Amino acid sequence: MRTANTRTVVVWTLVALVGASGWAVLALARGENVSAAWMVAAALGSYAIGYRFYARFIAYKVLKVDRTRATPAERLNNGIDFHPTDRRVLLGHHFAAIAGAGPLVGPVLAAQMGYLPGTIWIVAGVIFAGAVQDMVVLFFSTRRDGRSLGQMAREEIGPFGGAAALLAAFAIMIILLGVLALVVVGALAESPWGTFSLAMTIPIALLMGFYLRVLRPGRVTEVSLIGVALLLLALVAGRWVAESSWADTFTLAPSTLVIWLVAYGFIASILPVWMLLAPRDYLSTFMKIGTILLLALGVVFTLPTLRMDAVTDFATRGDGPVFAGSLFPFVFITIACGALSGFHALISSGTTPKMIQKETQVRLIGYGSMLMESSVAVMALVAASVIDPGLYFAMNAPAGVIGDTVQNASQVVGSWGYQISPQDLAEAARQVEESSLLSRTGGAPTLAVGVSEIFAQVTGDGMRAFWYHFAIMFEALFILTALDAGTRVGRFMLQDTLGNVYKPFRNVSWKPGLVITSGIVCGLWGYFLWVGVHEPLGGINQLFPVFGISNQLLAAVALTVCTTLLVKSGRLKWAWITGIPLAWDTTVTLTASWQKVFSSDPRVGFFKQREVYQDGIDAGKVLPPAQSMDDMHTIVTNSTVDGVLSAALALLVVVVIVDAARVCVRHVRRPALSTLSEARYVESKIVAPAGLFPTREEKEEARDAVGAGQGG
Repeated sequence: MRTANTRTVVVWTLVALVGASGWAVLALARGENVSAAWMVAAALGSYAIGYRFYARFIAYKVLKVDRTRATPAERLNNGIDFHPTDRRVLLGHHFAAIAGAGPLVGPVLAAQMGYLPGTIWIVAGVIFAGAVQDMVVLFFSTRRDGRSLGQMAREEIGPFGGAAALLAAFAIMIILLGVLALVVVGALAESPWGTFSLAMTIPIALLMGFYLRVLRPGRVTEVSLIGVALLLLALVAGRWVAESSWADTFTLAPSTLVIWLVAYGFIASILPVWMLLAPRDYLSTFMKIGTILLLALGVVFTLPTLRMDAVTDFATRGDGPVFAGSLFPFVFITIACGALSGFHALISSGTTPKMIQKETQVRLIGYGSMLMESSVAVMALVAASVIDPGLYFAMNAPAGVIGDTVQNASQVVGSWGYQISPQDLAEAARQVEESSLLSRTGGAPTLAVGVSEIFAQVTGDGMRAFWYHFAIMFEALFILTALDAGTRVGRFMLQDTLGNVYKPFRNVSWKPGLVITSGIVCGLWGYFLWVGVHEPLGGINQLFPVFGISNQLLAAVALTVCTTLLVKSGRLKWAWITGIPLAWDTTVTLTASWQKVFSSDPRVGFFKQREVYQDGIDAGKVLPPAQSMDDMHTIVTNSTVDGVLSAALALLVVVVIVDAARVCVRHVRRPALSTLSEARYVESKIVAPAGLFPTREEKEEARDAVGAGQGG
């Protein structure tokens, strides 16, 4: 035992030293080349320490997870929404569901401020805020039969604050789903390779679902090998299809993709979770994690230099071409996922608590999945920081700023202090087989260029175009898995809300209810997506500017609910665990909301932007990025809607926080007046490990259970 303890101390000391060394180099190195490997070391070392010590402390000391207590998946198992799912499959589902556009795109855009601010927020934010939120929400939802975040707020805070939480959460969810779908459409439009490969994941997932449910129950390793082999075949075949006579069949227009996405979202929402949703998400996780691991290994192998400044001048001036605003608060808003995301709380109180086998697995699935997503965000920031900064700004600055020629773009970017020649801009596009890389905004193309830069150093420049287009397709797959799970969660939220009016809706597996609510949710985000695809300044494009803020406002709601539940459940001394992240997130997000509504800078403030464009209309002038007077009127409308929506959402969140504070103070003063909606205790019959790999004791317990005729 003494030897084991010594070995453990040595191992974790080395892990801590690796992480500390990475942070020291990133923070102190100035005016010299810094390898991206130090960023990877700082992140991975910090993640390991956070998971091993902080997450374990919260799970067993604060939450006091109970392995003997039956979860809703076991007690309410109906094979539709409630279904005990192997922890490895559920880990894949949960990670795939939470990992949408945010960890890929947000860090790329935030690189405008330099690589250091984003890295600090991504790593520190996930350890102390994002992963904590996900795990605590998952735990409390599991204790409440898988209730949605909004319904938990209504039951634990009260009808007034709860109604505000329900309304805010559902409105934000529709915005998030529309934005995710828009990114998918942009990535797959006119891309037969990506469309074919993604389409093939559906029959592969159905095969995996029936394999585990009917053919070979419990054989997760077998089905994983089969699924990965078929997925790799689909990826390779996708390129063959793109170069064959079948290419036209899988080359779809944006409007056609919208129809297919809405239909898929509806079907995935109503089918039993074991049939399509869980196996498809599990399958996609192999590609997601596999690509990120290869990217990390590529960084360690090639040791690319971080070419972006640690902190750029735009961080203090607030006049960046990628997005306007100062480092505080907008870096924390732009990196909408990877550090802290309200969307995750919807998944943690949506599909996952209805599928988890044991309470003890909340640490692996809630905290662990969020660390996995954060690693994706770090690799996205690495990819954006290793390419030429001149190319980065040429790709992410709007055409109205840099023009549409490489000569003009080179001159404008040079005026910002980042030199790149017209020849270099043209050559960068040629290497990835694109006609131009100018103003390829949104973050996804920049990430693809960064990925191709790293992988090309391993495989040679001849493969650069392949890696670029592979990365574009990878991003679409990454995001689509969040769309299908998000639609199902939106259905749960709407059912919980309607259940307050008509009780049958409270049964989330009631078939008329699940069909009706799935149709409403798909219809709402599908409408905004359809208009956005056909009108560049309309539909979901109109709501895109409030994506980051709304997501972080939702995180404030989630952390408020968590803090309230910690107080009411007798854990007052531990309320700081979610209370401190809540205070930070509220400060950041409400500051950003205030600036977006009332700033006198038209690039930041919605109402100031409305005023400027209205003045332009009155003067008969067309201002960029508008191309016509109709566009000018659309921008005025969009600015008005975004300003009003930002203010309304911020007000709803303030209502939730104030009402929750009232409930907490009342509980501290008179605990007898408080009630908890926790489900009754039922002893669990399932035997399953808490972590990814079973301990010796868990293996012995499993053998004893098999001998006694129990299953798990």
